[in-house]
Amino acid sequence: MTQTDGQVTCCIAGGGPAGVMLGFLLARAGVRVAVLEKHADFFRDFRGDTIHPSTLQLMHELGLLDQFLRVRHDEIRDLRVVIGNTEIQMADFSHLPTICKFVALMPQWDFLNFLVEQGKRYAGFGLRMGTEASELIVEQDRVVGLRAKSAAGESEIRADLVVGADGRHSTIRQCAGFEAEDLGAPMDVLWMRLSRRPSDPEQTGGFINFGHMLVTLNRREYWQCAFVIRKGGYGEVRRRGLGAFRNEIARLAPYLADRTGELKDWDDISLLTVAVDRLPTWWRPGLLCIGDAAHTMSPIGGVGVNLAVQDAVAASNILAAPLREGRLTTDHLAQVQRRRTLAMKVIQRMQLTIQNRLIDPLLDRDEPVDAPWPMKLFNAFPVLRRIPARLVGIGVRPEHIHLAPHHLTNS
Repeated sequence: MTQTDGQVTCCIAGGGPAGVMLGFLLARAGVRVAVLEKHADFFRDFRGDTIHPSTLQLMHELGLLDQFLRVRHDEIRDLRVVIGNTEIQMADFSHLPTICKFVALMPQWDFLNFLVEQGKRYAGFGLRMGTEASELIVEQDRVVGLRAKSAAGESEIRADLVVGADGRHSTIRQCAGFEAEDLGAPMDVLWMRLSRRPSDPEQTGGFINFGHMLVTLNRREYWQCAFVIRKGGYGEVRRRGLGAFRNEIARLAPYLADRTGELKDWDDISLLTVAVDRLPTWWRPGLLCIGDAAHTMSPIGGVGVNLAVQDAVAASNILAAPLREGRLTTDHLAQVQRRRTLAMKVIQRMQLTIQNRLIDPLLDRDEPVDAPWPMKLFNAFPVLRRIPARLVGIGVRPEHIHLAPHHLTNS
């Protein structure tokens, strides 16, 4: 039996970076919010964990940066890639006009738990773990709430606004009848962990050679590794066998050769199906989609988390007062999409260009490669490194905190 579970001003489906950040900021602005997260906790491996200077700047504007940086993290101050035998420094964050001139590597569960703790300081913040949105409630062509499932059974939550922040496989956008435009992705990614030794390089980086690409993220005790394969090629990788896969890793990054045996079976490897898509329209009366639910990003540049956070900040700046004052209209929802569309399209275009012009031609070419001459220009002219640093570190049209705290409680 479905139970009516009260009325909130805004119900957010999805407890990822977009949903939790939006819930925190709206509650901080005096809006009563319920954030639904289908899992019982945030602990899931191989999720985006790069916190870029744009997000760190927001922490500064919220007065939380010192506290945030006390959470265990690592710092990346430049980005390097080895193409063939040539190491290229692609981005240098030291020139960014931000407080923090680095990318912070922080497990996403730590980032989300930090935001939740900040949200709990405000009376209007509600988080319901283990609760999954299942269906929209629509009356007179307007979304007026949603139905959700949890261990306690089914419930109805009424809201002035429902926000779909439930990721690339969004139930909310499916229930709303939204169809995304698929922009194409020639690759998928295999994620895994390999132990790290004191003699290993410090640098987080990437390796492109022999028809493959490997990205290694320094997580102190281990390397978080992303092995790029042809779209839909996972079955062929498995057919060739785990031994062949281990050898490919060792060939790309020889210093890992002595520990590829830590991959004992395919359960140690997770497949990420890469997609790049976007909704033509992010909203309908009573409903808004943000983050990956509105525009799925490629893992290139690790920008997905930060674009989702930027969406949440823009949405809170635009929607908080209308929600609090009971005067929300579709014009406000459309304004959120207009605000974020340029930033999203520019980054997706950058990702598609790298996918199609650099990665796609190299995949499956089982031969040594040489770095293309345009890439070598980054070594010859260091000023060029500021361009990708700006795009990755700050993006286009960065958002800022415009709203003062409305009611601080529970402190």
